[in-house]
Amino acid sequence: MKSKMTHATRAELTNAIRARYKAAPVRAKRRILDEFIAATGYHEKSAIRVLNRLPIAKDRQRRQRPALYDEAARAALIVLWEASDRVCGKRLRALVPILLPALERNGHLSLKEEIRTKVLSMSASTIDRLLQTPRSATRNKKAPRVVPEPRRRIKMRTFADWNEPPPGSMEMDLVAHCGEVNRGSYVHSLVLTDIATGWTEAAPIVVRESSFVVETLERIRTGLPFALRALDVDNGSEFVNNKLIEYCLGHGIELTRSRPYRKNDQAWIEQKNGAVVRKLLGYRRFEGLAAARAISRLYAASRLFVNFFQPSFKLASKQRDGVKVFKRYHPPQTPCERLLQAEIIPTGTKNKLREIAAELDPLKLLEEIRAVQAYLAALADGEAPRAMTSEPPNLAAFVAGLSSAWRAGEIRPTFSIEARPRYLRALQSISVQSAEAASTATTTVSPPHVTIPPVTKLLEKPHLVYAKGRASARALHMVWPLVCRRLEGLPNINARQLFDELCVQFPGRFGPKQYRTLLRRVNLWRQDAAARGIAIGPKTYRRFSDKPRGRRADAFMEHWGEMANCLEANPDQTALELLIEFQARYPGRYSLRQLRTLQKRVKAWRQQAVRRLICEMKDVTQSVSATAS
Repeated sequence: MKSKMTHATRAELTNAIRARYKAAPVRAKRRILDEFIAATGYHEKSAIRVLNRLPIAKDRQRRQRPALYDEAARAALIVLWEASDRVCGKRLRALVPILLPALERNGHLSLKEEIRTKVLSMSASTIDRLLQTPRSATRNKKAPRVVPEPRRRIKMRTFADWNEPPPGSMEMDLVAHCGEVNRGSYVHSLVLTDIATGWTEAAPIVVRESSFVVETLERIRTGLPFALRALDVDNGSEFVNNKLIEYCLGHGIELTRSRPYRKNDQAWIEQKNGAVVRKLLGYRRFEGLAAARAISRLYAASRLFVNFFQPSFKLASKQRDGVKVFKRYHPPQTPCERLLQAEIIPTGTKNKLREIAAELDPLKLLEEIRAVQAYLAALADGEAPRAMTSEPPNLAAFVAGLSSAWRAGEIRPTFSIEARPRYLRALQSISVQSAEAASTATTTVSPPHVTIPPVTKLLEKPHLVYAKGRASARALHMVWPLVCRRLEGLPNINARQLFDELCVQFPGRFGPKQYRTLLRRVNLWRQDAAARGIAIGPKTYRRFSDKPRGRRADAFMEHWGEMANCLEANPDQTALELLIEFQARYPGRYSLRQLRTLQKRVKAWRQQAVRRLICEMKDVTQSVSATAS
């Protein structure tokens, strides 16, 4: 029996029991001995010898062996270690017989015969022990990397660990639709593909957040034609978290992760990201709820088109001969055909897949995909896209154009990367109207010597007066005379009240940063005014006002319905833009101090809108499946 007692604890217990053991009768000795063996783990004979032994005196010193290698030998070893460029003990042990004569031959080192013999007789472990202090002083110690607790709970899987799994083992990844700038909030696509059959599912996510990932995964899981058994993800925080772990544990799903920075561990999903998602949506930037709704409708149609009408290859074997790799593939099949051939799929599911395949019209699905792609391309370019309707499409014109569509080159509207800059998207309609008005004026009333700038000149990037840097200081510099006149009339006015008055007079011109600048300027003005002899009374803070104390009423209750309508029309509008717009609509009603409250309201509205969108996606999928037949 092994005991976890330390040597000192066993010695103390032995000294405490020894006298009682020697004075006890035979039967009592047997009982004391059994308890002692159970507590310490000694063998019976060893326990008897320990208890019968005389106690060791505390003042008895332990005999110490004199050190074999003194400080002189250690100093010589350090010189050799530095001369070898600080190699390890095993390499230095093999190098000392070569390095020491070389240093002595060139006059760099001269050792006594006794020290020289000791240095040559040192073992590798002795060298490491003697060099422990110099190494610890010269070694750059890195802080130990702390692995997050969710990552420790998920085991790792490589590309070679699948071993031909049955249908139900899937890889999952997120595709970012951020365009050329990875900044701000944009739509992501959650993509899943089956290892055995290639069955692919995709759904948009407006916000990259773990709870939305779990909700979208649950919606996809319930629509799969097979049971989800295993799920392999990358190391992103949206996947490696306790929410997804608890979800997989609750539904009996084996959750694994790939190695960091090894994309080949997820080769199947990476291939579908390019062959399906990027082929459908390209590399444009999509933001907001309107784009997410359109992408959900696109995926509802492409889900049926890709899984029932798009054959794919599957690797059968791979052999390497030097630098050449020979690959053999199975005949191309659609994911639906592979599911029908799988023995693990129930007969009822196979019959249902056959019924769905018999009712689908591939041209209806393809026309739906092209229509949604055109809508998304216009939305990404900042244009006003035509509203998508649920009416059946006109397939006659679409079928008639298939024979000559190749003449136009690329026919996917979202696949083109020639998107206009963002500042042109917001000013496009205004610039075009200005250009039309200018051209009309040129042809009617403008004299010959007057030239109107061309349309390309009107579409150039406008000069922002109050953009950044010292522009904010110039903004206050222009209105500073108004502030001085106001201070001359009421020297004790609060700087916040002054700033609110400026925001009412010039809506959208000032922000929170300009308030701090105004506060510093007002304080300097008051110092100069006090030096000039102007009497400045107490500042008009809230304690001098007649406003009731306590919890304030909701400042946006009166116009929140109107604000919600603005958000519905433009979901990507920020809370600051919304506040500036309503400052212009209702002068003196709102101030920038209420921005944080409005941000909380807008955030809550967006969360509710995203949840409504998740519920709508399932209805869109069912409606597209019904209209595709």
